[in-house]
Amino acid sequence: MLKATEKIWHNGRMIDWNDAKIHVLAHVTSYGSSVFEGVRCYATEAGPQVFRVREHARRLTDSAKIYRIEIPFSIDQLAAAMVDIVRVNKLDSCYIRPLVIRGYGDLGVLATKDTPIETYIACWEWGKYLGAEAMEQGVDVCISSWTRLAPNTLPVMSKAGANYMNSQLIRMEAAMNGYSEGIALDAAGYVSEGSGENVFVVRDGKIHTPPLGSSVLPGITRDTVIRIAQSLGIPIVETLVPREMLYIADEVFFSGTAAEVTPVRSIDRITIGAGRRGPITEKIQSEFFGIVEGKKPDVHGWLTPVAQPVGAR
Repeated sequence: MLKATEKIWHNGRMIDWNDAKIHVLAHVTSYGSSVFEGVRCYATEAGPQVFRVREHARRLTDSAKIYRIEIPFSIDQLAAAMVDIVRVNKLDSCYIRPLVIRGYGDLGVLATKDTPIETYIACWEWGKYLGAEAMEQGVDVCISSWTRLAPNTLPVMSKAGANYMNSQLIRMEAAMNGYSEGIALDAAGYVSEGSGENVFVVRDGKIHTPPLGSSVLPGITRDTVIRIAQSLGIPIVETLVPREMLYIADEVFFSGTAAEVTPVRSIDRITIGAGRRGPITEKIQSEFFGIVEGKKPDVHGWLTPVAQPVGAR
């Protein structure tokens, strides 16, 4: 259960956590008409800092545009609000959830001008998505029987609530069968992504990752991993990944705002590499956490400070 904080940002003002409610007949509850983001704020020696906040705000507006949802706030305003909600709730580190929905008005499939657009931003404390021990030991996953969304069905470049019904099926099936996560294939049978993570495959010192055309979300952490690999001189290529390549990989790892950089130790009960975090995954992890925790220089300008002292609660 989420640990409630004091305030949630709603349409430009702060409201109490318990007042952030919608009507049961809001457009979003019937049709999944929402777009959202997941953003992390990390505790550093210099205080709380939000990771790639502007990129997340931009992707939120991109997601909304694809679904013809007009957010009445600019990218800069949304980014500033994400930082502000952390400051107001006096958190050192947290997960931030911007959410834009079609609210209570017209209940037809076609949302009219009478259907309001509601923008919320919440934050709360949250640890490692797939477990702290997974960062070193890795997780056990399976290939899902559920295919990722096919092109021209639902737009996977939009981080939309409706799209995540597919993600729920992938994750629930994996959990029912004793796995931490599932990996879905695309409509052509190539590796796509996890229920909420991008996938990276290491073979002979080179990293492979599915392209956007394989029905993957353009992950902010995915882009981070690509840029980190390039900075470390590790070859990385976006290419179609056959299912069987997962089984013979030297390493496989996930990336995502929630999952961060998490190694995979087995797929369909087949051990990957040494059955734990591999050396390239460890290098990517070390650089990633070094930057987000303020232990290494933020040469990319990825961190935005929150104007409050550490331990302000």
